[in-house]
Amino acid sequence: MRAITQTRYGGTDRLRYEEHTDPTPGPGEVLIQVRAAGVDRGTWHLMTGRPYAARVVGGLIRPKSPVLGRDVAGVVIAVGDAVTRFAVGDEVMGTASGSFAELAVAPETRLALKPSSVSFPEAAVIPVSGGTALQALRDTGGLRSGQLVLVIGASGGVGSYAVQIAAAMGAEVTAVASRHKADLVRSLGAVDVIDYASDEVDSRGPRFDLVLDLAGNRPISVLRRAMTRTGTLVVAGGDTGGRWTGGAHRQLLALARSPFVTQRLTGLMSTERGEDYATLAELVDSGRIRPALERTYPLHEAPKAIDHLAAGHVRGKVALTV
Repeated sequence: MRAITQTRYGGTDRLRYEEHTDPTPGPGEVLIQVRAAGVDRGTWHLMTGRPYAARVVGGLIRPKSPVLGRDVAGVVIAVGDAVTRFAVGDEVMGTASGSFAELAVAPETRLALKPSSVSFPEAAVIPVSGGTALQALRDTGGLRSGQLVLVIGASGGVGSYAVQIAAAMGAEVTAVASRHKADLVRSLGAVDVIDYASDEVDSRGPRFDLVLDLAGNRPISVLRRAMTRTGTLVVAGGDTGGRWTGGAHRQLLALARSPFVTQRLTGLMSTERGEDYATLAELVDSGRIRPALERTYPLHEAPKAIDHLAAGHVRGKVALTV
């Protein structure tokens, strides 16, 4: 098969489009003919090996997986022993180790049936970002209908889903984004937009029941001023901790401060769960959320897609087509 591979951490100049050994599904796994793969910030982290703390899982000296990519959408062409949820011919989406390839293997527990109302590229940008947003709001944030929610970093991959999911759950959403992306976040369901270039995130006063911070570039003290006395802050993004810890240090800071204030301050450790992807598929097919897919690239142009994402100009999501 053809795949995007890397043998050393670094920039997109380390990536190669080349022949690679076909994967084989083990027990509980399925083999997918990849039709599209999502590109997100996590792809950049896996490629560069930053923050360094992430190498404990991804490989200390070099990447454990030579094929890049997590988000996947495609067709099941083989199943391993003990697979019960999917059969050959099923159209699926989810996460796989090495989705930037013509073939990929994934545990059935990390897959769901593809929404019938969207294309493969649209489905491919749902799992990681959509799953992160869902877990941040529903599970960690405890979001309830009628609450006021502030989403910081609302025009990005996770943010574009967070705005929609919060609105679908009955919340009133205020989005923090640039002036040039205000139209996008309003179209996703935000009733108000704060332009971070001209206004601080607490400019609306202490009114938000839930603040989801996906940008990681404002002090926690400022975020707290935007919250009610019993509001919840979920820190789920940002790279302000530098090359060593990335955004993890802000999550730890929030957790350490939480016992001493009336507000609840916490972080998010998202997991890859097929049942969450199934929930997202239902929301998509019912018309309550939609993948905010900006553009696609062919598989061999993966370096261009990653560079475009890293430049910070993406409105929503980017996908590779296979």
